[in-house]
Amino acid sequence: MILDLFKLTDRVAIVTGAGKGIGRGIAIAFAEAGADVVLAARTPEDLEETAKVVRERGRRALSVPTDVTHSGQLERLVDATIAEFGRIDILVNNAGGTGPRPALKTSEEFFENALRFNVTQAFNLCRLVIPRMVEAPGEGSIVNISSRSSDMVQTSFVAYGAAKAALNMMTRNLAPEIAPKVRINAISVGGVGTESLEVVLTNDALREQFDANTPMKRPGRVEDIAACALYLASPASSWVTGKIFQVDGGTEAPSISVPVPPL
Repeated sequence: MILDLFKLTDRVAIVTGAGKGIGRGIAIAFAEAGADVVLAARTPEDLEETAKVVRERGRRALSVPTDVTHSGQLERLVDATIAEFGRIDILVNNAGGTGPRPALKTSEEFFENALRFNVTQAFNLCRLVIPRMVEAPGEGSIVNISSRSSDMVQTSFVAYGAAKAALNMMTRNLAPEIAPKVRINAISVGGVGTESLEVVLTNDALREQFDANTPMKRPGRVEDIAACALYLASPASSWVTGKIFQVDGGTEAPSISVPVPPL
């Protein structure tokens, strides 16, 4: 049956940023599809909350507190996964994010930190994981969580937009080098109802503006992104690599603009 292609039975997935929001939703979705999940984030308490739900779904969960911007901690994450499960089938580079800041108030340090948090760490983890995927089980799938900020002009997001644009190109450039054994794709996410959008969701005027400027007339749900991640991680997308999937409610322009001071 066609639905069998979406199963992840007994596969092992690493999900970064798995304590909350989109990462948590993806980890739970993978467990429901049959995968065991390695959960990485900075806050142990958040990880254990996600791990509890994964185990309730009948799958194994391993929590590895990790600051993805530290290469040594990424190595420890991969080593812990191999020690516990003996294989890596799927990697979701979800950890990332950088707040808005006017361009002329964006320091060199802020800009470089945005690059490290949103693209460099994802590249480093890919380099660590890809050989493990090829060793056992012999193939794998990587899903990078990007943002529509990567290709839509948005005031105050010069650092974040540049970093996510770099993540998209990293995804596309890696794809032919690691195919056909390992596939890599990205999801370009629109405004999803997580903590990062709370300032909009809790303000009636901003929420009305957001909904009005979104063709689907609502913010995204975590499940909207998790469903796409499941497709890209599973055999259902076995002929797909190097692609950027836009899951954004149909937006072609920012639903909300951040004001900047005039020159």
